Amino acid sequence: MNDTASIVSRVWSFCHTLRDDGVSYGDYLEQLTYLLFLKMADEYSRIYKKDVGIPEEYRWDSLKTRKGADLEAHYITLLRSLGKQKGMIGQIFVKSQNQIQDPAKLFKIIHMIDAENWVMMGADVKGDIYESLLEKNAEDVKSGAGQYFTPRSLIRAMVECVRPEPLKTIADPACGTGGFFLAAYDFLVREYNLDKEQKKFLKNQTLFGNEIVANTRRLALMNCFLHNIGEITGESAISPNDALIADTGDRYDYVLTNPPFGKKSSITITNGLGKQEKEDLRYNRQDFWATTSNKQLNFVQHVRTMLKTTGQAAVVVPDNVLFEGGAGETVRRKLLDNTDLHTILRLPTGIFYAQGVKANVIFFDNKPAAKAPWTREVWFYDFRTNIHFTKKKNLMTYQDLKDFVACYNPRNRHQRKETWSEDNPDGRWRRFTYDEIIARDKTSLDIFWIRDESLADLDNLPDPDVLAEEIVENLEAGAQSFRRIMESINGR
Repeated sequence: MNDTASIVSRVWSFCHTLRDDGVSYGDYLEQLTYLLFLKMADEYSRIYKKDVGIPEEYRWDSLKTRKGADLEAHYITLLRSLGKQKGMIGQIFVKSQNQIQDPAKLFKIIHMIDAENWVMMGADVKGDIYESLLEKNAEDVKSGAGQYFTPRSLIRAMVECVRPEPLKTIADPACGTGGFFLAAYDFLVREYNLDKEQKKFLKNQTLFGNEIVANTRRLALMNCFLHNIGEITGESAISPNDALIADTGDRYDYVLTNPPFGKKSSITITNGLGKQEKEDLRYNRQDFWATTSNKQLNFVQHVRTMLKTTGQAAVVVPDNVLFEGGAGETVRRKLLDNTDLHTILRLPTGIFYAQGVKANVIFFDNKPAAKAPWTREVWFYDFRTNIHFTKKKNLMTYQDLKDFVACYNPRNRHQRKETWSEDNPDGRWRRFTYDEIIARDKTSLDIFWIRDESLADLDNLPDPDVLAEEIVENLEAGAQSFRRIMESINGR
């Protein structure tokens, strides 16, 4: 077993021990984040003779020298105090709480972390440990962590298509645990022989994000930090603000994102009877084409605002963004006219931890104001019909997406060739002109053409467990739709 595998194994084994005490993966990951940060801050201050801003009474040594109830009480005080600090420290420890009730186990974790030299460890090793824990946490469906976890294979394919360049900025307005940042960082390091200035820019000035959930933002900060993105003494590049509230005026070269699915945007208010109830939140922004409480449509509009006029975007959106009427139709028409909406990837079901998700990736380039529509044609890749993935038995990998990336032709997307033709009706890569799309009812982009084999050939059905899983997903998606309708009717 190599060093990486050995450390991962040790960290994992402790996670299982704590689960027996009722500590979830998410709770364990949080505690690991606090302690790792303190240990690495200690190593930095010793190696580089640098003040990292942690008060002396709360430094790593203060934990190592305590035991039992004294350790537990000190740890609780430390978490509360560091959460009030400014900069990266305050962001990591904001709203932090101790979830490990047994001081003996807390003592063991501290000494497990103390045994390693984390600063000198390769970013790949630290990153592998943390990413494996994040993915395991996402599998814990009950905690809801899965909604923040985009399949890494999909993220990699999106980055490979957009091909970010050095000295340019990349943003994610709903960055979750930072998956797009890491993939973009890896791509830039792998594809370019970066000079000193480019490396410095990549570390400190390339990546920007928003994440409103404190625990998830903490994980993203730590994930980036472990991959050598950002400085321990610097400011956080991930804002805790709701990205949709206002246009900050900042513009970026690339936006890569998977905004949260599900409910409409809402706020909790106290009604005239003194009871709390939820009310749809409509963002009344001058830069939006349509005012709506649909969170996904608002994110699409926000992403377009965030881009420079030469900016490029790749955004994961649920199916309803492609066909919903009213505000949805307005947003699609404006997107076709004001940007070059050139590619749509229809994703298979069964690839997200959240059940019943039917999603797509839309790729568009922002453009300056013009009289004529910028979109000339939209290329569709149907990666859904007759394709079956599950999160347990048949995982989607990057290899499964390589055909799409090849069809996309990232190095010159203006030279593409359809794989669909009248002679090959099952070809997955097909082009539709602007005129064909604009003539469709509600300017619907919900386009598919491949024959569904499960409907046409009853003798060649998928395996029963795959069928059962699809049925469950469809039922759950339907139940979620009904739930949203009920919430809308009841104002809850």
